[in-house]
Amino acid sequence: MFQGKLIETTSKAEFYKDLALQLRSLLEGERDPIANAANTSALLFDLMPDINWAGFYFLRNGNELIVGPFQGKPACVRIAVGRGVCGTAVARGRSILVEDVHAFPGHIACDAASRSELVVPLIRDGRIFGVLDLDSASPKRFDADDQAGIEEVASIYVAASSVRI
Repeated sequence: MFQGKLIETTSKAEFYKDLALQLRSLLEGERDPIANAANTSALLFDLMPDINWAGFYFLRNGNELIVGPFQGKPACVRIAVGRGVCGTAVARGRSILVEDVHAFPGHIACDAASRSELVVPLIRDGRIFGVLDLDSASPKRFDADDQAGIEEVASIYVAASSVRI
């Protein structure tokens, strides 16, 4: 059975290195994307300081994201591609880091407490099939180091989850 451990470091690089090791161990041998999304969001929510939401949205019919496994308050269920931070990340085909969501045009306030957000597309075979989304109640919570670390987390999730949803 997987036993996660608190990551005690002041270095973001070391934090994300340890997080990646724990995630690989957690997902080892499991190929189901829903199970892996549930465990990935739980691990992130448990280990990352100062976040109030961690989870997945999966692309359906090429134009709509549907909420998947997550940790945090209830979430928006459907997000159109191009809307909000999640839909914009899909439309642009790249990660989006927002220091203050109130300044982001078209932000969707699923949780009014959220102030900053980081969204990373999930890409397999050159195609986006969803996003990994993190929110924080603190403005400017996420930076380029967080983006790089969560992009690695997303790639670990994609590699482990070979069954298509």
